[in-house]
Amino acid sequence: MAMRAWIVFAVLAWPIGGLFAQDMGANGNAPNSASSVGAASPGVASGGASATGTAPAAPSGSSAAPPSGATAPASLPGGAGGSATHAVGAPASAGAMGGSAPVSPGLATSPQAASQSSAGGTANLPRTTGPGQCLFARVSAGSGTLPNTHGQIWREYDISQYTQQVSNTRRPEQAIVDWILRETGYEVWHSEPLGILSATPQVLRVYHTPQVQALVADVVDRFLNPDAQGHGFSLRIITLDSPNWRVRAQRLLQPVPAQTPGVQAWLLEKEGAALLLADLRRRTDYREHNSPHLLVPSGQSAVVSAFRGRNYVRNITFRPEVWPGYEPETALVDEGFSLEFSPLLSVDGRMVDAILRCHIDQVEKFEPVMLDVPTPAAPRQRTKIEVPQWCQIRFHERFRWPVQQVLLVGLGVVPSPVPGEPRSMISGLALPFGSGAPRADLLILVESKGKSLPVRASTAGQGGVGPYSLR
Repeated sequence: MAMRAWIVFAVLAWPIGGLFAQDMGANGNAPNSASSVGAASPGVASGGASATGTAPAAPSGSSAAPPSGATAPASLPGGAGGSATHAVGAPASAGAMGGSAPVSPGLATSPQAASQSSAGGTANLPRTTGPGQCLFARVSAGSGTLPNTHGQIWREYDISQYTQQVSNTRRPEQAIVDWILRETGYEVWHSEPLGILSATPQVLRVYHTPQVQALVADVVDRFLNPDAQGHGFSLRIITLDSPNWRVRAQRLLQPVPAQTPGVQAWLLEKEGAALLLADLRRRTDYREHNSPHLLVPSGQSAVVSAFRGRNYVRNITFRPEVWPGYEPETALVDEGFSLEFSPLLSVDGRMVDAILRCHIDQVEKFEPVMLDVPTPAAPRQRTKIEVPQWCQIRFHERFRWPVQQVLLVGLGVVPSPVPGEPRSMISGLALPFGSGAPRADLLILVESKGKSLPVRASTAGQGGVGPYSLR
């Protein structure tokens, strides 16, 4: 009976003794614990043992290289100027296995470094993200002040006098910002030195050098100038089938530089412009593509556009369950033109700057492509898809001229701004020749009309071929 009791006691006490021994080893009380100072086994680098075995000691003054395939060790703060390292691929908790994470030989290990090593090191800690934080770049709060190493200064301009008078656009301050960017250049605000440009309907805030502030102040004055308010400009978009109008108008035209290849620009006196316009209107091929009553205020933009959609079959989808075994996939392309005009008077009212931006898209023809669509009922069945052949014109340029003169810009013989049916028709019958995409000589005429409109009034007249919008 006593023997049975002893056996039962031994069986119950054996696991308890094992747990006690493991607890002693984890707390560094075991004879071969890596954390006990001066108790490293022979052949083991001073400072700790590897979780998977022992590592040979490195020579004095050298650092241990990371294992093959591992990343560079991450430094951890340590006492006495030392640091601990964690090799990628080591167990997350080396201390739980009776050892600690390997450290560089000859370096002391602080309690903080030991706690981080036992937690798996910083290399395995998840990165946190949030506003203003990056995964890889170092982010700091900065000094709390704007740098002014190049003499930048802060200025706030009250623009409410202009924005309160403009009611035909949701963001009238955007026009001021656009002209500031045109005068200063876009790269000035995205490079050295530091610059800030921000606008609300009440205040324009600028942080930049005094030279840039002078350009900004000039633009703001041009918008808030009382003499420029209500000043309107007329815009005419004219096409002619032939460019031979230059023969009769040559003596009236004064050439001015144009940067776009193929584009010509001239200045005319107002009397000469009236004579030229009267002569052009007598031609049978004269066409005007906007309302003659369109007036654009200084500082604002007008967009004249006219488009039409053209349908075509661009692809097919095989569907054996329906007749005729496929389904055509149609698409719509828009062809036409869009012209944006943005004038701005100078402070003294003698010069005018204007931005002209024109986009013309025309489908010259649809190239047919025959596809085989065999079916059991029609093994030789074929169908046609179409590929559009495009012609596009892009024009964007800035002009500056005296306000008392008229600007005439010729874009050359380009796709007709308002595409229509070919004109090679006799009694409703199409001729076999001359039925290609229409071309025309495109002219843009800009003239100052002085104070001819209120700022709040809508300046889009009736008539014309396309919609008009001011912004």
